[in-house]
Amino acid sequence: MRTVHPERYHLTLTAGGRLVQEGRWSSEATARYKFSGWVGQYSGLHDARIVLVDEETEEELASWP
Repeated sequence: MRTVHPERYHLTLTAGGRLVQEGRWSSEATARYKFSGWVGQYSGLHDARIVLVDEETEEELASWP
């Protein structure tokens, strides 16, 4: 049986290998908008990595850098 994730788009921000912030959205468009915003906001953070994943398909939709 397939699990349905109502907030299936998961965005994480890590720095130095540690979780700094995360968010979940049901809308892919909203999650991608947030991804872009986080890149702009946290691009100066040392060792920052931002990843957007669709938890239903387990596909990585975007990552930075």
